[in-house]
Amino acid sequence: MNEEENAAQAAQVEREPPKITYTNFNDESELKAIQSLIDKELSEPYSIYTYRYFVYNWPELCIFARHGELYVGVIVCKLETLGCILQGYIAMLAVDPAYRLMKIGTTLVAKAVESMHSFNADEIVLETELTNKAALRLYESLGFIREKRLLRYYMNGVDALRLKLFLPWRQA
Repeated sequence: MNEEENAAQAAQVEREPPKITYTNFNDESELKAIQSLIDKELSEPYSIYTYRYFVYNWPELCIFARHGELYVGVIVCKLETLGCILQGYIAMLAVDPAYRLMKIGTTLVAKAVESMHSFNADEIVLETELTNKAALRLYESLGFIREKRLLRYYMNGVDALRLKLFLPWRQA
């Protein structure tokens, strides 16, 4: 899809709510979509190797929001055992600006939380810029709590907040 078609599809969004579908990472051809969304929206630069680390180890925790063939959002996560705790980690979340305020970010996070919960994760953590009020509202609306302030955490010198969500215990 070329930029003109993308612009036309984005303009259509303004007239009627789009039908958004959610899919998991499938193959290497989708790496460009992840990289494009993340690089455009997040302050930290990531190499292709970082994306590959996440998507090939935890493809079920890389979820896309799509409007037709257009990738409009993505969340990238992982699971790891820390002592006796299975911890989920939300590494990246991005939504195309033309598709914001449609609950796509909320839906992506909810789907990732649900997926991590199905793997019996005990908790989920993430970091976000202290100045990113929209992200803080989104995560806190889903039950995440502020755990710790991380001074000058990002390369741009901005502080981060580590947020945590405790998941209800599940019996296997």
